[in-house]
Amino acid sequence: MFDIGFSELMVIGLVALIVIGPERLPRVARTLGHLAGRLQRYVADIKADINREVELDELRKIQDSVQQAATGIESSVQGELSKTESELNAAAASVTATAASETPQLPEKSA
Repeated sequence: MFDIGFSELMVIGLVALIVIGPERLPRVARTLGHLAGRLQRYVADIKADINREVELDELRKIQDSVQQAATGIESSVQGELSKTESELNAAAASVTATAASETPQLPEKSA
């Protein structure tokens, strides 16, 4: 993140020792360490939230594509079903018409 070498850290430590003083320097260093830890946890939490949002977005995209595929399959099956139904109805009508034309008509009895 920051490109700080050992020599820069030594200069910062020496300036901190002079400015803050030897009595308060350990307490300030401990406070800075706690703040740095909080900052790292905060950044890690934000990264985790962003990763969860990205994964959730990917899952939504997958769900949409699966939903579209299912709708396509459903319409295809529905079309084939209606086509088969109409073919069966036509065949049944043809069989009924053929059977009606082959059945001999009995003469009616008069009383």
